[in-house]
Amino acid sequence: MGDNNSMNTPQGQNTSAGLNANNMFMSPSTPRRNKKKIVYSDRYIPTRSGVDLQAAFSLANSEYSQPAYASADMSSSVDNNNSNDPDYLREEEANRTFDSVLKTELFGDNVPMSFSRRPKSSSSMNSRAVTPPPNMNNAEAGIHSINYNNANGSSRSLNDRSSASDYTSISREESLQRTPQRQTGNLFTYQSPSKTRPNSSSLDAQNELYSLSPVRADTQSLLLSPQKKTRNISKMPYRVLDAPDLADDFYLNLVDWGSQDVLAVGLGSSVYLWDGASGSVNHLCDLGATDSICSLSWIGSGTHLAIGTNSGLVEIWDATTCKCTRTMTGHSMRASSLAWNQHVLTSGSRDRTILHRDVREPAHFMQRLESHKQEVCGLKWNIEENKLASGGNDNKLFVWDGLNSEPLYKFTEHQAAVKAIAWSPHQRGILASGGGTADRRIKTWSTLTGNKVSDVDTGSQVCNLAWSKNSNELVSTHGYSRNQIVIWKYNTMQQIASLTGHTYRVLYLSMSPDGQTIVTGAGDETLRFWNVFEKTKNDENSSSVLLDAFMQLR
Repeated sequence: MGDNNSMNTPQGQNTSAGLNANNMFMSPSTPRRNKKKIVYSDRYIPTRSGVDLQAAFSLANSEYSQPAYASADMSSSVDNNNSNDPDYLREEEANRTFDSVLKTELFGDNVPMSFSRRPKSSSSMNSRAVTPPPNMNNAEAGIHSINYNNANGSSRSLNDRSSASDYTSISREESLQRTPQRQTGNLFTYQSPSKTRPNSSSLDAQNELYSLSPVRADTQSLLLSPQKKTRNISKMPYRVLDAPDLADDFYLNLVDWGSQDVLAVGLGSSVYLWDGASGSVNHLCDLGATDSICSLSWIGSGTHLAIGTNSGLVEIWDATTCKCTRTMTGHSMRASSLAWNQHVLTSGSRDRTILHRDVREPAHFMQRLESHKQEVCGLKWNIEENKLASGGNDNKLFVWDGLNSEPLYKFTEHQAAVKAIAWSPHQRGILASGGGTADRRIKTWSTLTGNKVSDVDTGSQVCNLAWSKNSNELVSTHGYSRNQIVIWKYNTMQQIASLTGHTYRVLYLSMSPDGQTIVTGAGDETLRFWNVFEKTKNDENSSSVLLDAFMQLR
């Protein structure tokens, strides 16, 4: 139904004949419609050199890294919050590449150097800016002071293929010598082009294909250059399991993945075992209504599981027979942390003590340590170096040499409880620790020298730390207020990925025996499995190496 005027035509009027152009525009029954005036706001202003002056002016004074209305305080806060965000860094790199390509296509040879401005987060970039001469005006300084990064990470100018070191400090006399006189003037003066497009007849078949592209050769080389391959980490868990009654308590340790590919989870007063090979779930034990599970820890190699209870007892269960083989006393309050060192089981409690237990001896414990002033919530043994790291609610991190009664080192820089502790399997004597809500920092220490190696602010409560078995990377889980999982590159402590999905604090973390998968637990009563790490090169190449050797024997 396009036009309703024919329905109101008086009888007897001839409607079969079409209206001519004059009658149509002069008819009083037809309302006059004012045609909307189209305003072209972005107009191309031609010049003798073919440069769009309006675009040149706007691009020469634009900054892609932040809005023009953003204040200095706003920009500094945004940079601090996003300096380690991998998505933000990739977006910034894409903006920088697009900025370089656009300005090259617009200005071409008329601009002796790139217009790409140096990003504000210069710590994550390798660009090197050119220092403008003191007597150069603003327009020239904007032109001469900016470089871009090529695919190899080195800083190069768009129109000059020399190394970046040649431009680190250029005086006005040197710039005049290196640049033709016609290029040192203002953008808005006449400049004749210095290069002509090569004839397609002089190119081979491969280059002739690219010569048909409307973009310049420098832009083609930038866009076609190989980019650094980035590891694709899935932002979604590949499996989610319900975990009803999983406690939302920062000081507990209720999840542990053993060497036999069996995951133990403490739910209320019960312990459940999830088999990674078959996916089956078995019920191990139930402490009854008078007690609850506070900590779990598998023995290094075997099927025995140590369980710390709210009453202070420490039990050892055989997972194959589902029987309790031993119950040990010694703590007057809950046993919230456990760690194995071969046949020695170490337990930490809310009663502020650490007990060393030799499970081969009849005594319930052989040594008591009383250096912490609050609950001991973090314990990790470094079996290769025979060192123990303990963290407590007193904000202290202690390192013990074997079974000595006095700590080897006392680290007191954390401003909140230290539960997150991890020993590096790749570098001797490197220990990582994370602080709670009032601290939010991940610190790494050298237990060979007693010095701090690195310190990074994560922005949220650090609940757990674990080192990758296959690569020199670190994974951390966080609580207030981001509830995220972060993968870090050591030792630069640059974020590789940030995973979200839990709606509560991610209080529990454990790693699979092959080192490829992590499982996280939270107060939202879910367990989430993430594929975050790659296989080791030895595992990937082992089959091919054996096959090659077999073929050589034949």
